[in-house]
Amino acid sequence: QVQLVESGGGLVQAGGSLRLSCTASGTFFLINAMGWYRQAPGKQRELVAVIIGGGRTNYADSVKGRFTVSRDNAKNTVYLQMSSLKPEDTAVYYCNVATVGGSWWGQGTQVTVSS
Repeated sequence: QVQLVESGGGLVQAGGSLRLSCTASGTFFLINAMGWYRQAPGKQRELVAVIIGGGRTNYADSVKGRFTVSRDNAKNTVYLQMSSLKPEDTAVYYCNVATVGGSWWGQGTQVTVSS
């Protein structure tokens, strides 16, 4: 069982920045990937960014050059640094961790970008 605790969401003006954090705890052997998804009202959940063991990253085209995903293996924590935020980035952001035993989701944190 894996528990994920997210933090860092909030309200920010367009052009601003936020940093999200997600820490994994519980019983697991190996984390294969950590990442972030988001879901806006009326839309499907979509991948934002993911970092895989070894440090390889993958980003949605809509956030490339603005968002940076990083990982602290010692703390089992993944970060999402978001810059140049746009109103269309408004969504609930979910942390996801993939382990040998399964895939786990955080509770979600709201990010609202005002124009």
